[in-house]
Amino acid sequence: MRNKKLWSFAAVLSIAAVTAFPVFAAPTGNVSGVIEQTWSSAAAQIKTVVNNVIFPALDMILAILLFVKIGGLYMDYRKHGQLEWTPAAILFAGLIFSLTAPSFIWTILGI
Repeated sequence: MRNKKLWSFAAVLSIAAVTAFPVFAAPTGNVSGVIEQTWSSAAAQIKTVVNNVIFPALDMILAILLFVKIGGLYMDYRKHGQLEWTPAAILFAGLIFSLTAPSFIWTILGI
């Protein structure tokens, strides 16, 4: 049992030694400058991915949920004779918000 713990500890230590590497902020030690530079270089890529992948996927999911909810509303109306508009209205408002969000979200975030 002791030998197994020793081998496990040696394996973890060797993995940590292989994957660890020194990170230097800058020759002057300016950590905040390096973080700002990294953010400015990554901001354009993040904006592109969010505009081209995240928002369309969210729009598609909300549109599908809205149509399913409208179909369920119709079936409930046929069965009970009354409509519950609140869930469909919330989904519709979320869909409108996610469709228009790319035009204003980046100015709010300052990108």
